[in-house]
Amino acid sequence: MSLLRQPILLLARSQGVKRLVSTMPVSSGIVTGYVPGETTETAVAATQGLVDDGLRVTLDYLGEDTTDVAQAEATVAAYKELLAELAARGLAPHAEVSVKLSAIGQSLPDNGHKVALENARDICRAARNAGTTVTLDMEDHTTTDSTLTILRELRKDFPETGAVLQAMLHRTEADCRALAYEGSRVRLCKGAYMEPADVAFQDRLDVDKAYVRCLKVLLGGQGYPMVATHDPRMVQIASSLASRFGRRPGTYEFQMLYGIRPEEQKRLAAAGESVRVYIPYGTEWYGYLMRRLAEKPQNLAFFVRSLVSKK
Repeated sequence: MSLLRQPILLLARSQGVKRLVSTMPVSSGIVTGYVPGETTETAVAATQGLVDDGLRVTLDYLGEDTTDVAQAEATVAAYKELLAELAARGLAPHAEVSVKLSAIGQSLPDNGHKVALENARDICRAARNAGTTVTLDMEDHTTTDSTLTILRELRKDFPETGAVLQAMLHRTEADCRALAYEGSRVRLCKGAYMEPADVAFQDRLDVDKAYVRCLKVLLGGQGYPMVATHDPRMVQIASSLASRFGRRPGTYEFQMLYGIRPEEQKRLAAAGESVRVYIPYGTEWYGYLMRRLAEKPQNLAFFVRSLVSKK
């Protein structure tokens, strides 16, 4: 892993740095490269533009580690507003939502699991009524068991609910095998959290190898794999494995983040692949931005310059 990755992720936890960055509009140059805006209107506008380019979308209303019931409820309301707007604009067939359970109650000190489950049900119901789906985002390893338990509960009534697995965790290949069944939507990513060595691979090559092993399980299974990567090698490997396992376009998809390799997103779509773009939006963009910087530390110099610029 990059030598800068851990320091950047540690900065993400600094309330002082967060206050500095969040109150300095000069940082918006790099922020808007990854986050199109803070409102439903800006998120829907970005969605429309991508759909017009032949891409699909998943939207994340930013926020995590919520310890306030009212804030969790506000997040649910924001998702329901978004889903209603997507339906009204005719975008729901092309756009779903991604939900972090810690943003809707999972981190509450009392009954967090139960609150998150009920709130997730509320969002899943709104998504189904809008004509689309929900994917549960995965967070750090301490939440994995709870998230997968909530997923199993949700799939009893909403079997279309998607899951996310992080290849960097030692457990993930086994989780892929458990979830590679018919109708199961699984997004595979490498992982963006700072995890200890006893639960996660630390070397980039080991993470890549784990990602390929997990790809083989998912693409060789009966579910619907969602290949979340910007790595050209992994895109090529996934395409080769899809061909090996007789996967037709539309029985799996590629996923990439908003603002990262946009031309590759359009190239893949033009080649007949299903491509979905992950759009984050909202005021709580700080943690998301820092994880993106940790993944690509060369952006850090530009980010620092934006903070001290007088422009």
